[in-house]
Amino acid sequence: MELMEPELVGDERTLLTQFLDYQRSVMMRKADGLTAEQLARRLEPSEMTLGGLIKHLALVEDNWFQSRLLGRDEPEPWASVDWDADPDWEFHSAKDDEPAELMRLYQVACERSRKAVSDTDLDTVTLKPNRRGEHFSLRWVLIHMIEETARHAGHADLLRESIDGVTGD
Repeated sequence: MELMEPELVGDERTLLTQFLDYQRSVMMRKADGLTAEQLARRLEPSEMTLGGLIKHLALVEDNWFQSRLLGRDEPEPWASVDWDADPDWEFHSAKDDEPAELMRLYQVACERSRKAVSDTDLDTVTLKPNRRGEHFSLRWVLIHMIEETARHAGHADLLRESIDGVTGD
């Protein structure tokens, strides 16, 4: 799986979206070629799995770009989840998903996000606020998503190395 390296020079939108796409491709590469059993493997004492991280990041993509930014209802599978019963459902349920389905879920969420970003000015604020009533600019959301995805890519590094010794981006 090829990594999408960001350009060294570019305008703000280009660099923000390229850095986010780079981190997305790192996550996909970390899970590439693994079995369902491997994607469900934990590194004690954490309950985190590579499959759970992929599914979590698909949720985060849809939550920030579809729900918060555009004000849309969350798409499936998120819309029908009982989040009160299991606030970490995406992490817990990933072990029941086939690897191809997890990868597809993340890829589709990222494509929806790219479309939302391409149609929106960086200064546009989210339509849905957070619990404190705060709104965020698209610029802030992109920076946050780079941070969130990169943080989980670091987790994925450790998980992948513990599975089969593969390291690096």
